[in-house]
Amino acid sequence: MTDTAAVTAITSLNLSRYLGKWYELCRLPIKYEDETATDITANYSLNDSVTVRVDNRCFDKHGKPFRAIGEATPVDDARSRLKVTFLPKYIRWIPFTSGDYWVLKLDPEYKVSLVGSPDRQYLWLLARSPDLAQDTRERYLAEAKRQGFDLTNLIVPRHTGREVSNDMLAG
Repeated sequence: MTDTAAVTAITSLNLSRYLGKWYELCRLPIKYEDETATDITANYSLNDSVTVRVDNRCFDKHGKPFRAIGEATPVDDARSRLKVTFLPKYIRWIPFTSGDYWVLKLDPEYKVSLVGSPDRQYLWLLARSPDLAQDTRERYLAEAKRQGFDLTNLIVPRHTGREVSNDMLAG
C-alpha cells in the first residue's frame, strides 16, 4: 500500500456495543503519552445521545494512578470515525488533545478493535481483555500495515493485573 492511499474506517459502528472497558495492548509512540505507563484502560460511556465520555486510566512511570477524561463525537452516520477532545490540555499521557479516532478493524463480537488516525500518526490495538491470542494480534497488526501504518516503533504496555480504581483517584 502506498502512502497516498486513504486510511479507511469500518463501514458502520454500533456505538452502544462499543461502549465499556477496553485494554490498550499496543500503540504507536505519542509525545503526550507516557511510554512506560502500565495497565492502560479506556472506558467509553454515553454522555448524551450524541457524545461519548472517554475515561482513560493507567499507572504512570512512577506507579501512580493517572486519569484523563475526554469526549468523542461521531463525525458521520457510520459512527466509525470520531473526533476526540481531552481537557485539560496539559495532561501529558493522553494521545491527543483533539484528534481523529477511526475504527479500522473490529471483530463481530466487539472484543478487539484497531483504531487509528487518517494521517497514520496514531494507532492503538484495543481488546476487552488484557490478553489476546498472538494470531489475533498479528491479524489486526497486519491490517494496520495494509493501511500503511509503520509499526517499527510499536509500544506494548505491560498489564500487571492492576487497574486504576475510583478510590485510588480520590486519595
